[in-house]
Amino acid sequence: MIRKYQRGNTQIYWGDALEVLSHEITDHSVDLVFADPPYNIGKDFSGFPDRWESEEAYAEWCYSWLDLCIRKLKSSGTLYVMCSTQSMPYLDFFLRKRLHILSRIIWSYDSSGVQAKNYFGSLYEPVLHCVKDRRSYTFNSEDILVEAKTGATRKLIDYRKRTPQPYNTQKVPGNVWYFPRVRYRMSEYENHPSQKPEKLMERIIRASSNPGDTVLDPFSGTFTTCAVGQRLERRTIGVELQEEYIRIGLRRLGILTELNGEPARKPHKVSAIKISSSQMSLFEND
Repeated sequence: MIRKYQRGNTQIYWGDALEVLSHEITDHSVDLVFADPPYNIGKDFSGFPDRWESEEAYAEWCYSWLDLCIRKLKSSGTLYVMCSTQSMPYLDFFLRKRLHILSRIIWSYDSSGVQAKNYFGSLYEPVLHCVKDRRSYTFNSEDILVEAKTGATRKLIDYRKRTPQPYNTQKVPGNVWYFPRVRYRMSEYENHPSQKPEKLMERIIRASSNPGDTVLDPFSGTFTTCAVGQRLERRTIGVELQEEYIRIGLRRLGILTELNGEPARKPHKVSAIKISSSQMSLFEND
């Protein structure tokens, strides 16, 4: 059963992504799709096992919802899709036959947690930037400019031009993006194993949509896409299967304060524990 919640230009669907995309979203109605599905790497999404029986089975599942996402896009629409480094090749080959891949982006981040000891551990996640029509799509370069160190910091002069002049102080970002992962003590943190940073989503939404456009996230998780889209005056559609994350979305987007009688609250964060000098000596002697 699919449930729908709405406030203003923000919609939440509680249900399976394939069912919602098939029956609830109108074809050719969406300007921007951002898809961040489970990665098939064994994470626990509130009881949902992120593991398929084989890589091929996972790829076939991805192909099903990707086809639906492409159907929902307008002729001038844009798709961003994230995946694990292991599975992205399957999606890349599939999408290059159906859309135009403009950029293969790397979201890089700092190290955390247990790192690999027997191989080179991954410190990035790949993102594909795709459009339906190379000649007609949204890309607001002026809205996403970043500092160009050559001109802004190093203040170098370009002598290749007829009249030498300083390099620009700003530029459009390249395809390697550094944004810190969402940490426990950050204000935007929600209880989710793979929450994406608001700054990452802000760059994507600003670049590839305009105020009033429709932005769809078929695997909403903590509804960061919708929250940022709402703030940037976009129409947003979020789809999620797990009740715990639906509750987060309803609260975060100002739709409801409770679901099924359970309040939708921000996660309670435990303060750092103070350790006395005598207690510290116990650790030092271990």
